[in-house]
Amino acid sequence: MDATADADLAELPWGAVWGQQAAVEVLQAAASDSQSMTHAWLITGPPGSGRSTLAYAFAAALIAEPGDEQTMRQVLARTHPDLTALRTEGVIISIKDARALVERSYFGPSLGRHRVIVMEDADRMAERTSNVLLKALEEPPERTVWILCAPSDADLLPTIRSRVRTLRLREPDVAEVARLIARRTGVDIATAEQSARHAQRHIGMAQRLATDAAARARRDATLRGALAVRGVGDAVEVAGRIVQAATDDAKALTAERDEAERASLLHTLGIAPGSPVPPAVRSQLTALEDDQKRRATRSLRDGIDRVLTDLQSMFRDVVVLQFGRDDDLVNCELEPELRSLAAAWTTERTLVVLDRVSETRRNLDQNVAPTLALESMLVTVASGRTL
Repeated sequence: MDATADADLAELPWGAVWGQQAAVEVLQAAASDSQSMTHAWLITGPPGSGRSTLAYAFAAALIAEPGDEQTMRQVLARTHPDLTALRTEGVIISIKDARALVERSYFGPSLGRHRVIVMEDADRMAERTSNVLLKALEEPPERTVWILCAPSDADLLPTIRSRVRTLRLREPDVAEVARLIARRTGVDIATAEQSARHAQRHIGMAQRLATDAAARARRDATLRGALAVRGVGDAVEVAGRIVQAATDDAKALTAERDEAERASLLHTLGIAPGSPVPPAVRSQLTALEDDQKRRATRSLRDGIDRVLTDLQSMFRDVVVLQFGRDDDLVNCELEPELRSLAAAWTTERTLVVLDRVSETRRNLDQNVAPTLALESMLVTVASGRTL
């Protein structure tokens, strides 16, 4: 991106959007031309590509008058009354949540130019939930705009895809992400490059890896553990370690937030720290704890999915080496071990393992027990055969 483009994107509301100049230009044109405006959008791109950041920037441009920075900042902070946003804390988006969005979409804007409904993680809708949205997407009120976000348009039903305009984000290369991470965090360029490569250009994950040596060590230990699996016993042990590490990671990410939410609720209810909770308000505390449990479940499954993504990258590297290439490896640090595996396995066996990793990811989306799913997958790694 040239200096002129950087200067353009530095202006509100697009300042936080990185590496998506073409998409920004499309949305800027749409926001400024109400006659040709599409009222239902789907922004797609891989995790970490900035789908949600772009969605809220677009929402700010739609709601605020040009040059109204105060309103733009309100929208970007998710506090403007004409913005309704949903980012599920659970494994799926519930029908109840979808119906609430649809109901909200039929209100006209109260202060801004448009009412905007942003649905992050739209791929987490089951078919019944998707059907709730159909009429609202097909015939939205005149000044209501829907913005859905998902990794791919294939993650949504054809009936949803036919009612939205799809905007696909570009994937930055490793060097671009590395430069961004180095600039944001101050880490050396070598660490930033390794983190961007291991995160497969996922900006948020690359930033975490770059700034968390323990996370980098856990990733390395997990991949080396999978390479060492030779039988059922090894598969059970490594699967247990992966689930435990993901559980510990999920607890670390959510514990501080959970405690702050509990303390805030108790304070709002007028209950002093350490005092017993009166029966009359226990239901509110129980509801909060239920929400936190759902969030913890999602955090755990997201953590395991990241492990599976790392394993996919490793076995993908093996296939690359089996086809005589070594210029595009994700896990360069493991190249000797991966070359040994590439020589020992047939390409067909590696592809079977890759298919099983993908199948395990799908199974986890269907609430299969994580430990059993990982054990079964790692037995395939050890034997080259599915159970």
